[in-house]
Amino acid sequence: MDLWAILLSFLPGQRWPNWAPVGRWFWHLSSGKVFHEDIGKAPAYEHELALGWIGHYAVGILYGILLIVFTGPSWLAAPTFLPAWILGIATVGAGWFLLQPGLGLGWAASKLPNATRVRALNLVSHTIFAAGMFGAALLMR
Repeated sequence: MDLWAILLSFLPGQRWPNWAPVGRWFWHLSSGKVFHEDIGKAPAYEHELALGWIGHYAVGILYGILLIVFTGPSWLAAPTFLPAWILGIATVGAGWFLLQPGLGLGWAASKLPNATRVRALNLVSHTIFAAGMFGAALLMR
């Protein structure tokens, strides 16, 4: 998924993902604050960029573990793309209904002027993530 983000960053109007706001969001979760009007106005955390990257990877690893829990170890012996893709698309919901409103972007990025584009890129990115989980399973097999 990160390789995909790097490729996208070369397109006009596309930037490299900034995980600092996500790190700030994770930091404020510890005080029980889930939803913000604007995460940029929340008190900063010194290591929010690092926490954002760590959180990004920790959630991805958790999703990989959930894939194995849901499919069972037999999927690792004979992986197919469909279960990984179903989970990958299902995880978009966490972004749309937890992370994005938590950052103050609205449900499914509804407060952004380019919400439809963001949603489409979320679906594509999580499909790429699913392909990565499938590819990792093929390599481990």
